[in-house]
Amino acid sequence: MASSVVQRGMNMHMIAHPALAALVAAGLATALAAGPAHAQAVRPVFGPTGFAGVKLGVSAKAAKAGGKITYKQGGAPGCSGWDLKSYPTGRDAVGLYISKKRGVAVIFAPKGVKTKEGIGLGSTYKQIKKAYPKVKRAAGGFPYVTVPGNPKAYYSFLIGKGKVYEMALGLHTQDCVN
Repeated sequence: MASSVVQRGMNMHMIAHPALAALVAAGLATALAAGPAHAQAVRPVFGPTGFAGVKLGVSAKAAKAGGKITYKQGGAPGCSGWDLKSYPTGRDAVGLYISKKRGVAVIFAPKGVKTKEGIGLGSTYKQIKKAYPKVKRAAGGFPYVTVPGNPKAYYSFLIGKGKVYEMALGLHTQDCVN
């Protein structure tokens, strides 16, 4: 990341207004000084309509055309497992499922990202309840809530040892996971 920021910094002469150039240079210096901590601060928000450039509901063809996913394995009948190129998962995991009927159906949250309301892996049920007062429990016991700003989608949370260890953004109509 630093090299791309430095490269943009080298093109400072292309900015016509001296005051604007000074502001941009100050911002670059701040970003470079912040280092890896700054990189985490600019992680994309998980939801409400997708994640990392992949939107819920788009077809497999459209999702592949975006160049942000890579095929991993088959899934439930009519579904296939994929990874987000910028957030690869382990050998026996996937980052998202694409349904033949629904398109991108479920996206799993990678470590370090959070919803707009601040919930991510490691959050507690108490934090989920505070962020999402309308949270419900599914028949299987896990908490889920309709995504604020996207009534077609939900967040689901798997909790173990008091903390979220898996979080998903899915279409209410998805047909790939339980």
